Amino acid sequence: MEFFEESDFVRLSNPGVVSEQLVSPHRSASRHLTVTRVTVEPGAAQDRHAHDVSEQVWIALSGSGELLLADDQVRDFKAGQVARFEPGDVHGFMNTGKTEFVYLAVTAPPIRFDDAYETTDA
Repeated sequence: MEFFEESDFVRLSNPGVVSEQLVSPHRSASRHLTVTRVTVEPGAAQDRHAHDVSEQVWIALSGSGELLLADDQVRDFKAGQVARFEPGDVHGFMNTGKTEFVYLAVTAPPIRFDDAYETTDA
């Protein structure tokens, strides 16, 4: 068993985006998944990207905005919705709302996301 508290979480950030690694290769022995809490400020975005070998599920906890998908497609995404991306699916997010957008991302197999962020406290 592993138990984590806030002081154990690794925080990664880009302007307007904070990614808290709740269960990740930074501090967990899990070989099966990464769990991340992401907060996106109003007007901020996560650029479109894809994960070659990992599936990812996003669980929207609060706020609203747009999923940024392949071929410049967008789809509304708000609290209470869940999106699942296959390995290789293009995805990103733009907070078009007036409040923070918060979601949980579950990624399997696990990924270290350090290279996608400008700053880290790892």
